[in-house]
Amino acid sequence: MEAVPDKKATPVSLAQHTYWNLAGHSHGTILDHSIQIWGSHVTPVDQNTLPTGEILSVKGTPFDFTAEMKRIGASIHEVEGPGYDHNYVLQQDGNGDQKYSGLRLAAKLRDPSSGRAMALWTNAPGMQFYTANNVNGIAGKGGANYGKHSAVCLETQGFPNAVNQPNFPSVIVQPGQKYQHTMVFEFSAE
Repeated sequence: MEAVPDKKATPVSLAQHTYWNLAGHSHGTILDHSIQIWGSHVTPVDQNTLPTGEILSVKGTPFDFTAEMKRIGASIHEVEGPGYDHNYVLQQDGNGDQKYSGLRLAAKLRDPSSGRAMALWTNAPGMQFYTANNVNGIAGKGGANYGKHSAVCLETQGFPNAVNQPNFPSVIVQPGQKYQHTMVFEFSAE
């Protein structure tokens, strides 16, 4: 994704909002999917789900998906609110694997029933991990009914609320400067 402001400094933080269920169309929830996230910190949110400006370690919390693949449903009940909807601070020093030039591995997602897996690579500083908490009775293709936790979103981005939080990486792009954000979704069967 790219953007170039024309005349004024502009906040730019583009994100995509694809819903994934690696079990397949209309195959229940993603609570049995496993995920590993290369982000050891999150930006906590207030009652309006806006980041407060804090950056907190995930170690020893329900947000810790760093060490190995962990079932999404394993600790979701410990999260305040209906599920995960938080920005992860992605590692900036790389993760030892430079498969795609200039990109870092952000997350790996796997469905145990199908064996399908997805790796997400990006150059963005953050990733929103959202477990479709507010999806309720959405009509889908072929008469499917999508409900709570029927999919997961992994949205690479600048930090939400960065324009109001001076300690977050800036999302202001100057006139003529190019904003460039890359993500690669890599699929496999395990």
